[in-house]
Amino acid sequence: MKKQIYEDAEIIRSAQLLKVLSEPNRLLLLEKIIEGVQCNCELGDTLQLAPNLISHHLSVLKDAGLISAERDPIDSRWVYYSVNPDAFEEVVSLFTNFLAKDRIQPRRLTCGPQMNDEQRLSLLRMMK
Repeated sequence: MKKQIYEDAEIIRSAQLLKVLSEPNRLLLLEKIIEGVQCNCELGDTLQLAPNLISHHLSVLKDAGLISAERDPIDSRWVYYSVNPDAFEEVVSLFTNFLAKDRIQPRRLTCGPQMNDEQRLSLLRMMK
């Protein structure tokens, strides 16, 4: 298992969400569920995916907290999927904050041929 080097919870959560959302079939499923509550048979018919694939992708979306599942009270074989609005707010907030244009900062050159002599001397002093 890989050692996790990131300690920032927002970075870790953002990476998890990006991984979940990077699969095209999951995005298609999520898009259909956004349109309204769906059962797995409707999703399979609409997207022309095998039942095991539908089940897998729904499970990943559910584990990420993006959707919720509710069994039919009369016949528990039927499962209805809906969007978790709180999770959507979290996704929007995480990525809006992370990708905010005002976070972009100019960077001082610390190496390379474009450094001027003063920058090189300053860098050498810091390294001593």
